[in-house]
Amino acid sequence: MKESLEQKKQEVVAATEKFKNSAAIVAFKNNGLTVAEFQSIRRQMREAGCEVEVLRNNISRRAAKELGYNEFADAYKGTVVTITSKEDVVAPAKVIFKAAKDIVLEDGKTSKIEIVCGVVDGELYSFDQLKTLSQLPSRETLLTQLAAGMIGTLSQLAIGLNMIAEKNEGAAEAAQA
Repeated sequence: MKESLEQKKQEVVAATEKFKNSAAIVAFKNNGLTVAEFQSIRRQMREAGCEVEVLRNNISRRAAKELGYNEFADAYKGTVVTITSKEDVVAPAKVIFKAAKDIVLEDGKTSKIEIVCGVVDGELYSFDQLKTLSQLPSRETLLTQLAAGMIGTLSQLAIGLNMIAEKNEGAAEAAQA
């Protein structure tokens, strides 16, 4: 019995460390996912730099409470799956919302995935906040847009300076003649 208690304490410590070192954590309920569907989600998450884990609810609750995420800890009732991302705060929400839209029950309307809530940069995010986050472009896309905007501005500046230089050269030639 004592070994089992020690093992559980170590699992709580490991889960706490994982949560603490994550930029984003998302909890969702698994409402009848097949093994193939779950593996597909894991594959997509891995490609996005995220990790999917099914931890015991008690372990997850204790880890969340140790970090002060009391409302997040309340999400762990039923079959709950945890997604963590160390760097990208958008990826977990983006991938799971896409999967929730794609994986539905036989009625064609009800998703097998129920996104509960999450923690992003230490703040609790509701379903609606996670949905908004999932609709943001990826970090790479935002950086590309920023770079394109900066390059566009720099090229316009270069064109303007070139026009002034040509105008000044024309004025200097006219003055010499």
